[in-house]
This record gives sequence, structure tokens and C-alpha cells, in this order.
Amino acid sequence: MNYLPKIISGTLITSALFLLSGCGDETEQPNAQDTSLMKSINLNDYTQDALNDEQKYALAYMWHEEKLAYDIYLALNTLYPSKQFENIATKSESQHITLVQNLVAWYDLNITNIPDYTINYSAEELSSMPAGVYAIDEIQKLYDDLYAKGKSSQQAALEVGCMVEVTDVNDLDIDIEAAGDNAALVDTFNILRDGSYNHYWAFDKGLKNSGVTEGCCSLGVEYCHDEYPQNTKGKGKR
Repeated sequence: MNYLPKIISGTLITSALFLLSGCGDETEQPNAQDTSLMKSINLNDYTQDALNDEQKYALAYMWHEEKLAYDIYLALNTLYPSKQFENIATKSESQHITLVQNLVAWYDLNITNIPDYTINYSAEELSSMPAGVYAIDEIQKLYDDLYAKGKSSQQAALEVGCMVEVTDVNDLDIDIEAAGDNAALVDTFNILRDGSYNHYWAFDKGLKNSGVTEGCCSLGVEYCHDEYPQNTKGKGKR
């Protein structure tokens, strides 16, 4: 399966994002938390630049994509309990969702009736969306396909992690370019991408620890990314 990449045509709560410090903390020390990696976006520090339709869709898509990562890691954790899945979901992906949702609220976008962005933001609507359910057909199919693969074995579940994070990086590369000079979007997307880099290496190490010597690269060239940075401390905001 190949999911790369997608095609995309006041005071607000400060979002604290804990980017797990790569493979070691998530596989060998699952309860460790490096507070030096805490990053925040205070939207009061930014100019609220107008969004074009491509940028609106990027926010809508990325919220659903981060929800997918959170949902599927928890779902796979119920099948193959692992501090790796649990920590990435609860200590990172949940914060990714919040980070994007703060932007969605700031711009008063409704992201469940795409592409009708004239409907106002609704926190209640988003919070009531069940796990594994999405308002974007492409995300829904991605979740269904990935869960079908991941449930087959523990190795397949870890492979799904590699696939999710590479898909995120590719989509965020597109989103960062589409964000242009909108600093709030660029900084947010950079933080998310740093998190995906770290998670990729965590799943790569998980596979190697289970005997898959090539790690994520065993899935083929699309998912083999030795160039990804490791332990992206102090990065994210430009």
C-alpha cells in the first residue's frame, strides 16, 4: 500500500507539545519524559494572516490525520499492548491534535463540513467524533486499510507506525510549503513534523528490536528514510 503524499488543492490556550525523544525513550524507557523537548505555540504572539482555501484544507486534513495517528496507535495498543504505542498516542499525538485544533478555533473553521468553511468552529462536534471515524474520505480509507494491516501481527502493527509517520512527514512537507509566510501555520507544522521524525525512529527501533534488521526500510523505498533527523531537540519553531 502506498499512501504518499496527499494532494491538497482574543486569547487562546497555549499548546504544550511534548515531542518524545526518539527511539530510546519510547522503547527502552517508556515512562521517561524529557521536559527539555516541551514546545509551545502561543497564538497571541502571531499575526492572524488570512487563509486561502488550500491552507484551510491543510488545517482540516492535518487535524484528521493527527486524530488518525492517535486513534490507530491506541487501537493497536489494545491488540498488542506496548508502552511505545501508548506513549506516542497519549503523550504526543494527543498534543498534536490540540496544537492543530487551537489554530482551527483561532480561525473559527468548521472542519467536518468540508469544504464549507463558512460554518463556525465547534469544539463539541470534534470531541464527539468517535475513534476511527473521520469527515474526510481519504483519511477514513487510510485508517481502515492501516488497521486491517496492523491487526494481523505485532510486526505489522509496528510497520503501520512507520507508514503513518512517513505519510505525516510527506503531508507536512506539502503543508509547510502551502503555508507560505503564515508563521503560525509554519511553526505549528514544523513542530508536528519534528514529532513525526522522532516517532519514525521509535518504530524503526521497535522493528529492529523484534528481529527485523532493516527496520522501517523493510517496507520498501517509500518508507526508508535514513535522512530523517533523530532526536529533534530544540527544533520546530523558526
